[in-house]
Amino acid sequence: MEDSDKKTEVVLLACGSFNPITNMHLRLFELAKDYFHETGKYKVIKGIISPVGDAYKKKGLISANHRVTMAKLATKNSDWVEVDDWESSQSEWLETLKVLRYHHQKLLSPDPTNSLQNAIPLTKPGRKRKQEPNRHDPIKKKNQNPDIKSVPQVKLLCGSDMLESFAIPNLWKLEDITEIVENHGLVCISRAGNSVQKFIYESDILWRHKNNIHLVEEWITNDISSTKIRRALRRGQSIRYLVPDVVQAYIEKNNLYSPESEDRNAGVVLAPLQKHASDSKN
Repeated sequence: MEDSDKKTEVVLLACGSFNPITNMHLRLFELAKDYFHETGKYKVIKGIISPVGDAYKKKGLISANHRVTMAKLATKNSDWVEVDDWESSQSEWLETLKVLRYHHQKLLSPDPTNSLQNAIPLTKPGRKRKQEPNRHDPIKKKNQNPDIKSVPQVKLLCGSDMLESFAIPNLWKLEDITEIVENHGLVCISRAGNSVQKFIYESDILWRHKNNIHLVEEWITNDISSTKIRRALRRGQSIRYLVPDVVQAYIEKNNLYSPESEDRNAGVVLAPLQKHASDSKN
Protein backbone atom coordinates (compact mmCIF):
# COMPACT_ATOMS: atom_id res chain seq x y z
CA MET A 1 0.00 0.00 0.00
CA GLU A 2 2.82 2.38 0.89
CA ASP A 3 4.44 1.99 -2.53
CA SER A 4 1.12 2.73 -4.22
CA ASP A 5 0.71 5.88 -2.12
CA LYS A 6 4.01 7.25 -3.40
CA LYS A 7 3.06 6.93 -7.06
CA THR A 8 2.05 10.02 -8.99
CA GLU A 9 -1.56 9.78 -10.13
CA VAL A 10 -2.19 10.55 -13.79
CA VAL A 11 -5.29 11.39 -15.80
CA LEU A 12 -4.91 10.90 -19.56
CA LEU A 13 -6.80 13.39 -21.72
CA ALA A 14 -7.26 12.81 -25.45
CA CYS A 15 -8.64 15.67 -27.53
CA GLY A 16 -9.59 15.31 -31.18
CA SER A 17 -12.34 14.88 -33.73
CA PHE A 18 -13.14 11.19 -33.07
CA ASN A 19 -14.90 11.21 -36.42
CA PRO A 20 -15.64 8.36 -35.81
CA ILE A 21 -13.90 6.88 -32.77
CA THR A 22 -11.87 3.80 -33.73
CA ASN A 23 -10.25 0.85 -31.97
CA MET A 24 -6.94 2.68 -32.38
CA HIS A 25 -8.18 5.60 -30.29
CA LEU A 26 -9.02 3.17 -27.50
CA ARG A 27 -5.65 1.41 -27.87
CA LEU A 28 -3.81 4.70 -27.25
CA PHE A 29 -5.16 4.71 -23.70
CA GLU A 30 -4.15 1.11 -23.03
CA LEU A 31 -0.64 1.66 -24.42
CA ALA A 32 -0.14 4.78 -22.31
CA LYS A 33 -1.48 3.10 -19.18
CA ASP A 34 0.88 0.14 -19.61
CA TYR A 35 3.81 2.50 -20.13
CA PHE A 36 3.14 4.51 -16.97
CA HIS A 37 2.53 1.47 -14.79
CA GLU A 38 5.71 -0.21 -16.04
CA THR A 39 7.77 2.76 -14.81
CA GLY A 40 6.64 2.00 -11.28
CA LYS A 41 6.35 5.75 -10.64
CA TYR A 42 2.84 6.50 -11.89
CA LYS A 43 -0.70 5.25 -11.44
CA VAL A 44 -3.20 6.03 -14.20
CA ILE A 45 -6.55 6.60 -12.54
CA LYS A 46 -8.66 7.82 -15.44
CA GLY A 47 -8.77 8.34 -19.18
CA ILE A 48 -10.88 11.12 -20.72
CA ILE A 49 -12.00 11.40 -24.34
CA SER A 50 -12.93 14.98 -25.24
CA PRO A 51 -14.36 15.32 -28.76
CA VAL A 52 -13.88 18.71 -30.39
CA GLY A 53 -16.90 20.94 -30.97
CA ASP A 54 -18.55 21.62 -34.32
CA ALA A 55 -16.97 25.09 -34.37
CA TYR A 56 -13.61 23.49 -35.18
CA LYS A 57 -14.84 23.49 -38.80
CA LYS A 58 -12.77 20.53 -39.97
CA LYS A 59 -13.71 19.16 -43.36
CA GLY A 60 -16.01 16.14 -43.05
CA LEU A 61 -16.66 16.75 -39.34
CA ILE A 62 -20.12 15.43 -38.49
CA SER A 63 -22.27 16.66 -35.60
CA ALA A 64 -20.66 16.59 -32.14
CA ASN A 65 -23.80 14.89 -30.80
CA HIS A 66 -23.13 11.86 -33.00
CA ARG A 67 -19.39 11.81 -32.26
CA VAL A 68 -19.95 12.03 -28.49
CA THR A 69 -22.62 9.31 -28.61
CA MET A 70 -20.30 6.97 -30.54
CA ALA A 71 -17.46 7.62 -28.09
CA LYS A 72 -19.76 6.86 -25.16
CA LEU A 73 -20.88 3.63 -26.81
CA ALA A 74 -17.25 2.66 -27.44
CA THR A 75 -16.23 3.22 -23.80
CA LYS A 76 -19.37 1.81 -22.20
CA ASN A 77 -17.56 -1.32 -21.02
CA SER A 78 -14.38 0.45 -19.90
CA ASP A 79 -13.86 0.81 -16.16
CA TRP A 80 -11.47 3.74 -16.49
CA VAL A 81 -11.93 5.57 -19.82
CA GLU A 82 -14.86 7.97 -20.04
CA VAL A 83 -16.20 10.63 -22.40
CA ASP A 84 -16.53 14.29 -21.46
CA ASP A 85 -18.76 16.51 -23.59
CA TRP A 86 -17.81 19.89 -22.09
CA GLU A 87 -15.51 20.84 -24.98
CA SER A 88 -17.91 19.63 -27.66
CA SER A 89 -20.84 21.55 -26.14
CA GLN A 90 -19.12 24.95 -26.40
CA SER A 91 -20.45 27.29 -29.07
CA GLU A 92 -16.93 28.44 -29.96
CA TRP A 93 -13.82 26.41 -30.69
CA LEU A 94 -11.55 26.02 -27.65
CA GLU A 95 -7.78 25.70 -27.67
CA THR A 96 -6.55 22.35 -26.33
CA LEU A 97 -4.76 24.17 -23.51
CA LYS A 98 -8.08 25.51 -22.22
CA VAL A 99 -9.50 21.99 -22.17
CA LEU A 100 -6.46 20.80 -20.17
CA ARG A 101 -6.91 23.70 -17.75
CA TYR A 102 -10.59 22.89 -17.36
CA HIS A 103 -9.93 19.27 -16.42
CA HIS A 104 -7.08 20.21 -14.10
CA GLN A 105 -9.37 22.70 -12.36
CA LYS A 106 -12.10 20.07 -12.16
CA LEU A 107 -9.74 17.80 -10.22
CA LEU A 108 -8.94 20.65 -7.81
CA SER A 109 -12.62 21.48 -7.42
CA PRO A 110 -14.88 18.41 -7.82
CA ASP A 111 -17.99 20.61 -7.99
CA PRO A 112 -18.64 20.81 -11.79
CA THR A 113 -20.27 24.24 -11.49
CA ASN A 114 -17.27 25.64 -9.66
CA SER A 115 -14.76 24.14 -12.11
CA LEU A 116 -16.70 25.58 -15.02
CA GLN A 117 -16.66 29.04 -13.47
CA ASN A 118 -12.94 28.80 -12.79
CA ALA A 119 -12.10 27.52 -16.27
CA ILE A 120 -13.97 30.08 -18.33
CA PRO A 121 -12.02 33.18 -17.16
CA LEU A 122 -8.88 31.53 -18.50
CA THR A 123 -10.18 32.15 -22.00
CA LYS A 124 -10.19 35.89 -21.40
CA PRO A 125 -6.93 37.85 -21.61
CA GLY A 126 -5.98 40.19 -18.83
CA ARG A 127 -7.48 38.12 -16.02
CA LYS A 128 -4.11 37.13 -14.59
CA ARG A 129 -5.33 36.63 -11.05
CA LYS A 130 -7.70 33.92 -12.22
CA GLN A 131 -4.99 32.21 -14.24
CA GLU A 132 -2.59 31.79 -11.36
CA PRO A 133 -3.98 28.48 -9.99
CA ASN A 134 -3.41 26.86 -13.36
CA ARG A 135 0.05 28.32 -13.68
CA HIS A 136 1.28 26.51 -10.59
CA ASP A 137 2.63 23.02 -10.63
CA PRO A 138 -0.14 20.69 -9.36
CA ILE A 139 2.20 19.44 -6.62
CA LYS A 140 2.61 22.95 -5.19
CA LYS A 141 -1.14 23.42 -5.32
CA LYS A 142 -1.94 20.26 -3.42
CA ASN A 143 0.50 21.04 -0.63
CA GLN A 144 -1.44 24.18 0.20
CA ASN A 145 -4.39 22.09 1.34
CA PRO A 146 -3.65 19.27 3.82
CA ASP A 147 -7.06 17.72 3.08
CA ILE A 148 -6.06 16.99 -0.50
CA LYS A 149 -3.89 13.89 -0.50
CA SER A 150 -2.80 14.28 -4.10
CA VAL A 151 -3.93 16.10 -7.20
CA PRO A 152 -3.47 13.92 -10.29
CA GLN A 153 -1.50 15.28 -13.21
CA VAL A 154 -3.58 15.78 -16.36
CA LYS A 155 -1.46 14.79 -19.34
CA LEU A 156 -2.36 15.23 -23.00
CA LEU A 157 -2.49 11.88 -24.79
CA CYS A 158 -1.80 12.02 -28.51
CA GLY A 159 -0.33 10.33 -31.54
CA SER A 160 2.85 11.47 -33.26
CA ASP A 161 0.80 13.35 -35.85
CA MET A 162 -0.56 15.74 -33.22
CA LEU A 163 2.90 16.35 -31.79
CA GLU A 164 4.28 17.11 -35.23
CA SER A 165 1.35 19.44 -35.94
CA PHE A 166 3.01 21.87 -33.49
CA ALA A 167 5.18 22.90 -36.44
CA ILE A 168 2.23 23.92 -38.66
CA PRO A 169 2.10 27.74 -38.80
CA ASN A 170 -0.85 29.31 -36.92
CA LEU A 171 -2.26 25.94 -35.83
CA TRP A 172 -0.90 26.32 -32.29
CA LYS A 173 0.22 29.32 -30.25
CA LEU A 174 3.79 29.00 -28.99
CA GLU A 175 2.75 30.03 -25.48
CA ASP A 176 0.10 27.29 -25.50
CA ILE A 177 2.63 24.63 -26.52
CA THR A 178 4.96 25.85 -23.77
CA GLU A 179 2.28 25.68 -21.08
CA ILE A 180 1.08 22.26 -22.24
CA VAL A 181 4.53 20.65 -22.03
CA GLU A 182 5.67 22.62 -18.97
CA ASN A 183 2.62 22.48 -16.71
CA HIS A 184 0.84 19.34 -17.87
CA GLY A 185 2.93 17.05 -20.04
CA LEU A 186 2.51 15.05 -23.21
CA VAL A 187 2.13 11.34 -23.74
CA CYS A 188 2.88 10.58 -27.36
CA ILE A 189 2.24 7.16 -28.86
CA SER A 190 4.60 6.58 -31.76
CA ARG A 191 5.74 3.69 -33.86
CA ALA A 192 9.18 2.19 -33.43
CA GLY A 193 11.57 4.01 -35.72
CA ASN A 194 9.31 7.08 -35.97
CA SER A 195 11.01 10.47 -36.21
CA VAL A 196 9.31 11.92 -33.12
CA GLN A 197 12.57 12.10 -31.14
CA LYS A 198 14.18 13.99 -34.01
CA PHE A 199 11.20 16.37 -34.10
CA ILE A 200 11.61 17.05 -30.36
CA TYR A 201 15.34 17.60 -30.82
CA GLU A 202 14.69 20.16 -33.56
CA SER A 203 12.21 22.14 -31.41
CA ASP A 204 13.73 24.36 -28.71
CA ILE A 205 10.48 24.44 -26.73
CA LEU A 206 9.97 20.67 -26.77
CA TRP A 207 13.66 19.98 -26.08
CA ARG A 208 13.60 22.29 -23.06
CA HIS A 209 10.73 20.28 -21.56
CA LYS A 210 11.63 16.87 -22.97
CA ASN A 211 11.48 15.30 -19.50
CA ASN A 212 7.77 16.04 -19.45
CA ILE A 213 7.18 14.40 -22.84
CA HIS A 214 6.61 10.68 -22.55
CA LEU A 215 7.25 8.76 -25.76
CA VAL A 216 5.47 5.41 -25.86
CA GLU A 217 6.52 3.03 -28.60
CA GLU A 218 3.73 1.10 -30.28
CA TRP A 219 5.27 -2.27 -31.04
CA ILE A 220 2.06 -3.89 -32.27
CA THR A 221 1.40 -1.47 -35.10
CA ASN A 222 -2.09 -0.38 -35.99
CA ASP A 223 -2.80 1.78 -39.02
CA ILE A 224 -6.50 2.43 -38.37
CA SER A 225 -7.56 6.05 -38.81
CA SER A 226 -10.88 7.88 -38.86
CA THR A 227 -10.07 9.15 -42.37
CA LYS A 228 -9.67 5.61 -43.70
CA ILE A 229 -12.84 4.49 -41.91
CA ARG A 230 -14.85 7.27 -43.57
CA ARG A 231 -13.35 6.44 -46.96
CA ALA A 232 -14.34 2.77 -46.60
CA LEU A 233 -17.87 3.77 -45.59
CA ARG A 234 -18.25 6.08 -48.60
CA ARG A 235 -17.28 3.17 -50.81
CA GLY A 236 -19.64 0.71 -49.17
CA GLN A 237 -16.79 -1.36 -47.69
CA SER A 238 -16.82 -3.17 -44.36
CA ILE A 239 -15.39 -1.47 -41.27
CA ARG A 240 -15.95 -4.41 -38.95
CA TYR A 241 -13.12 -4.99 -36.44
CA LEU A 242 -11.84 -1.46 -37.11
CA VAL A 243 -14.35 0.17 -34.77
CA PRO A 244 -16.30 -1.33 -31.85
CA ASP A 245 -19.38 -3.26 -33.04
CA VAL A 246 -21.72 -0.83 -31.24
CA VAL A 247 -20.13 2.08 -33.12
CA GLN A 248 -20.52 0.30 -36.46
CA ALA A 249 -24.19 -0.39 -35.69
CA TYR A 250 -24.76 3.27 -34.74
CA ILE A 251 -23.11 4.51 -37.95
CA GLU A 252 -25.23 2.18 -40.09
CA LYS A 253 -28.45 2.99 -38.25
CA ASN A 254 -27.95 6.73 -38.70
CA ASN A 255 -26.28 6.54 -42.13
CA LEU A 256 -23.60 8.91 -40.83
CA TYR A 257 -20.87 8.98 -43.44
CA SER A 258 -21.43 9.73 -47.10
CA PRO A 259 -19.89 11.82 -49.91
CA GLU A 260 -22.20 14.64 -48.74
CA SER A 261 -20.99 14.49 -45.11
CA GLU A 262 -17.37 14.47 -46.27
CA ASP A 263 -17.98 17.77 -48.07
CA ARG A 264 -19.14 19.43 -44.87
CA ASN A 265 -16.99 22.51 -44.10
CA ALA A 266 -15.28 22.17 -47.48
CA GLY A 267 -13.51 25.42 -48.26
CA VAL A 268 -13.88 26.66 -44.68
CA VAL A 269 -10.67 27.68 -42.90
CA LEU A 270 -9.99 25.57 -39.81
CA ALA A 271 -10.92 27.47 -36.62
CA PRO A 272 -7.40 27.67 -35.10
CA LEU A 273 -5.85 28.82 -38.38
CA GLN A 274 -8.55 31.46 -38.68
CA LYS A 275 -8.18 32.67 -35.10
CA HIS A 276 -4.39 32.61 -34.78
CA ALA A 277 -3.85 34.19 -38.20
CA SER A 278 -6.13 37.10 -37.27
CA ASP A 279 -4.47 37.39 -33.83
CA SER A 280 -1.05 37.69 -35.43
CA LYS A 281 -2.27 40.60 -37.58
CA ASN A 282 -3.59 42.55 -34.60
